[in-house]
Amino acid sequence: MKLHASPSGARTFLLPWFGLGTHPVGSPKTLTVQRGPVVNPTFARKEQAEPLRVALLLQDLCFGGTQRHALELAARLSPQRFRAELWTLMAGEDFLPLAERYGLTVRRLCDAGAVGPRSLAALWRALRTHRPDMLVPLTVVPNIWGRVLGRLAGVPAVVGNCRGAADPPKQHEWVLWPLADHVLCNAGAVKTLLNRTYRVPAGRIAVIRNGVDTEAFTPAASPPDGPPVILCLARMDPVKDHATLLAAFDLLAPERPEAQLWLVGDGPVREEVVRRIQASPFRERIRLFPGDADVRRYYARATIFALSSRHEGLPNVVLEAMASGLAVAATDVGGVPEVVRDGITGRLAPPGRPEALARAMGELLGDPLLRRRMGQAARDVAVAEFSLEAMARRHEEAFAAVWEKKRRP
Repeated sequence: MKLHASPSGARTFLLPWFGLGTHPVGSPKTLTVQRGPVVNPTFARKEQAEPLRVALLLQDLCFGGTQRHALELAARLSPQRFRAELWTLMAGEDFLPLAERYGLTVRRLCDAGAVGPRSLAALWRALRTHRPDMLVPLTVVPNIWGRVLGRLAGVPAVVGNCRGAADPPKQHEWVLWPLADHVLCNAGAVKTLLNRTYRVPAGRIAVIRNGVDTEAFTPAASPPDGPPVILCLARMDPVKDHATLLAAFDLLAPERPEAQLWLVGDGPVREEVVRRIQASPFRERIRLFPGDADVRRYYARATIFALSSRHEGLPNVVLEAMASGLAVAATDVGGVPEVVRDGITGRLAPPGRPEALARAMGELLGDPLLRRRMGQAARDVAVAEFSLEAMARRHEEAFAAVWEKKRRP
């Protein structure tokens, strides 16, 4: 079935099936918000010498690894080849100051507090009146509606993303992968999952690992003063499984009476995390901080970094911790073992096993020489293999390959 062969036919089939109906497809209107430099909305089919207009579609600009990734990517794409914009479907502008500092164009399509009919109607109008050459949806909801509405609106190229092992079922990949010219993922484990479980052809998938700014994230000049700190910087979402980390700390705390656990982040289960902290017998040694655009001070104060996710792609926070010279204790999921090399840059534990994670954290806290050696190895890996510039160049290559294929007669 060629889902994109006939926009009108696809509209009749797909919109009711996904529960959208026909109400979002109103007449084109001006975008709700535009920040950054004014972009000339002339959308003739581009020749190679002209920059391609690329819209990076996000749910919001709230603090999160994918949002930061989008900003860093947009800021580093060659302006001679690509004219990148950030499009968001709803309110949430934590990263807006960073976007402005980078001089990026941000289009907030809707000011709603959640993605709904108004957001989708705004996306439809934007795609019709400000149609990009290439639409690149990044997070889960944009990967559903960006692919569907992008095809219906006649966007020349749609490049999907799958940034975590938990994302394919949420994104309906078994149905929607044909709507993407190519699918990008950030870990080999995610590519394998897409290919074997969701039958996405291997030739339609590219692995581009995340990058980290190794000049911004650097080891502390001297060991931090004060008690040892286990740092977890993660969105408070069920997939991050803060419950396992808190349970692991409860097991470890009696053996390490000086150690503290610092949790940094916001998200839908924050209140549940607060309740679990309050129920801990060691709650006075657990500190909770809101998300922040600049988290370097937390890495500088940390002794080790911990992550207890149930599923992952390739987490930005692990790369930031490694670039900051921290040994990492993390769960063996998704793309994590592709960067946290057990016994070399940190320790891995099975997901959902507090006792195993407690042992991993305890080993790192209890052996300063091992911790420093792993921290240096982590820094070396981050610098050698995960630069932001390399990440951006690989995206440029992928985008150019997709565009060249679309231009072939």
